[in-house]
Amino acid sequence: MNVRRRHISTAAIAAVTALGLGTLSACSSDSDAAGAGSGGKLDVVASFYPMQFLAERIGGDHVSVSTLTEPGQEPHDLEISAKQTAQLQESDVVLYLKSLQPSVDEAVAQSGIKNKVDAATLTELEDHGGTGHSHEGEDEHAEEEEHAEEGEGSGLDPHIWLDPVKYAQVAEGVGKALEKADPDHAADYKKNTEALTKELGDLDTAFEDGLKNTRSKIFFTNHSAFSYLAERYGLTQESISGLDPESEPSAARIKELQQEAKADGVTTVFYETLVSDKTAKTLADDAGLRTDVLDPLEGITDKSQGDDYIEVMRSNLTALEKALGAK
Repeated sequence: MNVRRRHISTAAIAAVTALGLGTLSACSSDSDAAGAGSGGKLDVVASFYPMQFLAERIGGDHVSVSTLTEPGQEPHDLEISAKQTAQLQESDVVLYLKSLQPSVDEAVAQSGIKNKVDAATLTELEDHGGTGHSHEGEDEHAEEEEHAEEGEGSGLDPHIWLDPVKYAQVAEGVGKALEKADPDHAADYKKNTEALTKELGDLDTAFEDGLKNTRSKIFFTNHSAFSYLAERYGLTQESISGLDPESEPSAARIKELQQEAKADGVTTVFYETLVSDKTAKTLADDAGLRTDVLDPLEGITDKSQGDDYIEVMRSNLTALEKALGAK
């Protein structure tokens, strides 16, 4: 972390005694070594919005947070610039989620940053390649081939922040990392972490209560971002695409979803604000379904149904309750 020093004029320097110069030099060295503990803010770089939210809420007034993914930018597609790479290398702490953004992973690996916080190590990632369900009489082998083509079995699912319980586990790890990086403010980081995890606990309770008794348990999404959420609250997510929001579904997949919507009483196809809604709306039109937004919270924009993570997640809950027929 760079510590900003006050400019001293030539005249002032000439007037300082040798002892004064020695004292000034010693103080400057102490300031460099102490970093954030001497009054400067901890410089935190977040890879995308869910990491930024945690840094801001836990760090409070003691941190200066910047993000590599701009509002409205699809984080999966991020290619960081040379300027951003330099910004990352000069930071005190970097928060990222390994495997979500390959260019960030590469830059972090090549940097000399001491405090690298990988959210993927703070909770358990799962392979959701087998999510979904089948109907009696369907050709299971053909379905497996279809899912393989869509890339749903390509690896561990990174969308942990959409499960409030897993996100709270990540928050606890981030809090401990900030305490270690800036021990002078450890008590505040701990207090902020406890407040945030309580809020996430309340959010978890709201989802559990709101989705406990619904007419349907199946929802359609644009891409497979909500598997952790579905698993947590006893739902089934069926995605048009796989984990990659830009992948194109096959005609067979679209036909399968149309049949499933009719068989299972699905009412709504959810789309996202950062990805084209064309395929979702085409499916909805062909199957006679409604469309609505289910936000994967990869970024906050003026189209978001809320100003931060908590507000948007509560909007997601309202949308799911309506689509699934909550009683």
